Amino acid sequence: MTNTVVTTALKTIASTPEAAQTAPVSQTVEATSSWLAQLTTWVKTIDDCVWGVPLIAAILVTGLLLTFILRLRHVFNLKNAFRIMFAGEEPGDAKGEVSQFGALCTALSATIGTGNIVGVATAIGTGGPGALFWMEVAAFFGMATKYAEGLLAVKYREVEPDGRVLGGPFYYIERGLKGMFGIGNWKWLAILFAVFGVLAGIMGIGTITQIHGITSAVQRFFDPGFNPDDLATGVRLFGTTYSLPVIVAGALVTLCVGLVVIGGLKRIAAVSTVVVPFMAIFYVVIIAFLLLGNISKITDAIELIVKSAFNPAAFTGGVVGSIFIAMQKGIARGIFSNEAGLGSAPIAAAAAKTNEPVRQGLVCMTGTFIDTIVICTMTGLAIVVTGAWEPELGLKGVDITIEAFTRGLAFMGEGSGKFASFFLMTALTFFAFTTILGWDYYSEKCIEYLGGTKRRWVVMCYRALYVLVVFIGPYLTVEVVWGAADVFNGLMAFPNLVALILLSPVVAKVTKAYFARQK
Repeated sequence: MTNTVVTTALKTIASTPEAAQTAPVSQTVEATSSWLAQLTTWVKTIDDCVWGVPLIAAILVTGLLLTFILRLRHVFNLKNAFRIMFAGEEPGDAKGEVSQFGALCTALSATIGTGNIVGVATAIGTGGPGALFWMEVAAFFGMATKYAEGLLAVKYREVEPDGRVLGGPFYYIERGLKGMFGIGNWKWLAILFAVFGVLAGIMGIGTITQIHGITSAVQRFFDPGFNPDDLATGVRLFGTTYSLPVIVAGALVTLCVGLVVIGGLKRIAAVSTVVVPFMAIFYVVIIAFLLLGNISKITDAIELIVKSAFNPAAFTGGVVGSIFIAMQKGIARGIFSNEAGLGSAPIAAAAAKTNEPVRQGLVCMTGTFIDTIVICTMTGLAIVVTGAWEPELGLKGVDITIEAFTRGLAFMGEGSGKFASFFLMTALTFFAFTTILGWDYYSEKCIEYLGGTKRRWVVMCYRALYVLVVFIGPYLTVEVVWGAADVFNGLMAFPNLVALILLSPVVAKVTKAYFARQK
């Protein structure tokens, strides 16, 4: 409604006997609506700036730089990285709180999430099949970034007398950059990272958006025809009608989150080491089953992905944009999925039981390989093979993935559609739940850095607030919160990238010395 129409309507109302009562209400509603619309516009503008070309280019260039100075040592040692991950702790007195596998699972719990299902579909739906190619490119160079983050996290961490470990980007920023360029104290940059980390955790990336993903998937499966205007089929809360599955799912997830996060890192790691491998293997097996059922189409799909990476319009009839759009969507979604360069994973890596930074760097690197090069690639292949991405279908986000699984599993019979919906609901629930756990740990460590490790009551209060936000999450408007969380998540990357670039000579030196000793 334009301002002219609104003004005319208000004047008409004012001419009625009830004007004194109705006009103020209408003005209040209109003012509130306008304020929310303006806030949404501001957040979207800032989000587009933060996640624009500069940040994407900075993350990609950092990965390129680190790949060059490492001379692909990390890639050649991928097999060794998996061996270290499963071999357990180092001989001797290895410092840390959890095993290297536990630290990796904690990091994966935050990265393997809705981005692997919805993010891939969004990238291909808007950038064409070629977006998957650029997602792989970003992941390849992102492996070097994740390697450097894990190495620096262990090298510059602090171990308290009680065995607790303090580490992450704020510590390698403060300790590693100290005195560089004549600047004695870089703590201000570390504080910026910690503040953005707390806001990203509590403002939505780890809470509201994830619980919304779970409850939406549950409602889509159990009550797809729910009508919020029908009071007989829903429950009235906070002035809005919600379906019963949403309320039950929200309460159960909140209870599970509370039981886990109150126990701290060790309980989060214990849950993650069970749930993360289970959900990843379960997801990969189903997609592998789908791809095997359509194996004759895979070669053509790969050819389409590679060719459309450089000329997407030729394969989409001009409906999907240029090569720049394919690159932007693929790289951005890849980075968002594996978080290489954002600085979140090294917070978990610092707690690993190891005395060797390079070992943890190698283990940390496998997270990007598993998350993007394995899981996202298989999701993308399923979407391209089945043609669920095609613009004429008019599908977006998770609906593209649901269509891909429905088509791809059609050889199973009439129940394939119901199975696809149930499977994706289960996968989204597990993925989002573990993301909630992982981001609680990340934001807690940011709180500890800002408030001091001796103020444990601050951390406990934060845990209670975190669980409360998860509880009320399904009943909040998610658009503005998601945009704000996306902004803070992106802002975390800037201080981290500065440190990674400036400390790249340290990464190269430590890596070279380690492999020289191994020879």
